[in-house]
Amino acid sequence: MKKYISDEIWTANVPFVPHTKEETAEMLKFIGVSDIEDLLAGIPDQARMKQPLDLQSGMSELEAMSEMKRLAGMNRVMTCFAGGGVYDHFQPSALDAVISRPEFYTAYTPYQPEVSQGTLQAIFEYQSLICNLTGMDISNASLYCGGTALTEAAILAVRHTGRKKILIGDNVHPHHIQILRTYGASFPFEIITIPADSGTLDTERVKAMLDDRTAGVIVQHPNFYGLLEETNELGEVIHSNGSLFIASFDPISLGILQSPGEYGADVAVAEGQSLGNSLNYGGPYLGIIAVNQKYVRSLPGRIAGETVDLEGKRGYVLTLQTREQHIRREKATSNICTNQALCALTAAAFLCFMGKSGIKEMAEQSLQKAHYLANEILKYTDFKLKYPDKPFFKEFLVTSHHRAKKVVDTLAKKHLLIGPSLGRFHPVVDEHSFLIAVTESRTKNEMEWVIDELKQVSSAK
Repeated sequence: MKKYISDEIWTANVPFVPHTKEETAEMLKFIGVSDIEDLLAGIPDQARMKQPLDLQSGMSELEAMSEMKRLAGMNRVMTCFAGGGVYDHFQPSALDAVISRPEFYTAYTPYQPEVSQGTLQAIFEYQSLICNLTGMDISNASLYCGGTALTEAAILAVRHTGRKKILIGDNVHPHHIQILRTYGASFPFEIITIPADSGTLDTERVKAMLDDRTAGVIVQHPNFYGLLEETNELGEVIHSNGSLFIASFDPISLGILQSPGEYGADVAVAEGQSLGNSLNYGGPYLGIIAVNQKYVRSLPGRIAGETVDLEGKRGYVLTLQTREQHIRREKATSNICTNQALCALTAAAFLCFMGKSGIKEMAEQSLQKAHYLANEILKYTDFKLKYPDKPFFKEFLVTSHHRAKKVVDTLAKKHLLIGPSLGRFHPVVDEHSFLIAVTESRTKNEMEWVIDELKQVSSAK
């Protein structure tokens, strides 16, 4: 077996790696692999460490920790202007004090309410806050991510209407469309994308595509390009056909934009990462889903409710659990069997700390800073806005004759994250356009840095 750790270190660090060579060999045999290399074969070679850490033998714990911190300090710290559904928003420092409490951090599904009151109350407060944010009647206890929330909303529409077709704008997040297609193939239901040639959906085109088989229409607002949709007009057209209006929204945008409840959405879904959750290299995040009252029994997952016990004291229970473990399988709305409870708790704590005025301030700063940077890019570089006449929130699509991936990679080497490039996605294929997102966390100096780097790209031959 190829060695990555010397025998001396192997035996010296028993408290940290509590397995002998014989025990390791026994575990590998049980798994069905011959050595560690076989076990790690699925990890791409470029992501593998080529040699063991060059640590001196006999180091004390204090010395070892100091050295590991030094090595960690060599990692690149990136300034994030990247968008595409995940954003570098402000996180109050008090969040860690709440979400690190062991009763939350290690909590399991609260099947026994008598020993889970804290977790159940946290879920109940999360649901209440999401309803207040979205203007909807009912929220569940959260789902896995924005993509699964969007897909569960489509399934809800199919189940409620008895129709078998979903329309979705092709300016919805490409990953979410891909998740929807995966689910749709199994149920099955038909999925038709609505072309958004001008960056946003055309109401007349949506109207022409509706028919008596359309269960629901999914509209992202702001959409994947950061642009704002005509949600009120779209809602009227969708409802006139008896279809459900499913709105995918940006939680921070609701600080200044109309809520889904205000513009008539039947179901509202979102990726909740921006509500206090770190970027975390892509997860875990949480899926937000909220509905009008009449759809509550079609809502997937579970709902915590407030009640009173025999002594009249307030208590919390799981009120609805519409999955196959709890009801007859043919009546189950979904096989969703858990939720991102800690991420939802983070979102609830974040909303409490920030309040209405805080969310509004974040939204206003994001809006103003994004427009400032967009104007500066137009003024000082050869990059243009892909859709110059369309209003946007905090994210905008930049295009030029330069290959977008090369621009994104060039700035990444300078510790600036922008993008993603549209060339990464299907069916959206555009090798010369990329997204830039600006949140309240970005400073004027950082924006000037982006301008300087794009100037250099513009002047390069």
